[in-house]
Amino acid sequence: MRIGELAARAGTTTRTLRYYEARGLLPARRDDKGHRAYDEADVRLLRQIRTLQDFGFDLEETRPFVECLRAGHPEGDSCPASLVVYRHKLDELDALIGQLQAVRETVAGQLERAERARDELAAEAQVPGGPEPVCELGELTR
Repeated sequence: MRIGELAARAGTTTRTLRYYEARGLLPARRDDKGHRAYDEADVRLLRQIRTLQDFGFDLEETRPFVECLRAGHPEGDSCPASLVVYRHKLDELDALIGQLQAVRETVAGQLERAERARDELAAEAQVPGGPEPVCELGELTR
């Protein structure tokens, strides 16, 4: 098949395919007229790349999976180099999860502090001579 058909079947653009070819991820085969020529294995290869990118892998991280497919493995993730990339990605995700948990704890603490401050102001407003409560829009709440 030609580049336009491959792009349509893989859900991408011809420009992307040319970029993958320049990066060495997509084979640069030519037919007798000099046109790029692709087959079903290339469709599978592009689907592998796209799936990995959808999961957050950058393009270079897909290389071991592509090479595994090219080596004839039915799945691009059964080779040792692919497993290394999986492990690295899991470590990266675990670190991000840890960072997000820390941010969540900080935000939860800020919310708790803000609610306490609000409650204290409301309690003070109930005391004769206490501050007049004002809503965030500048109107009185009484």
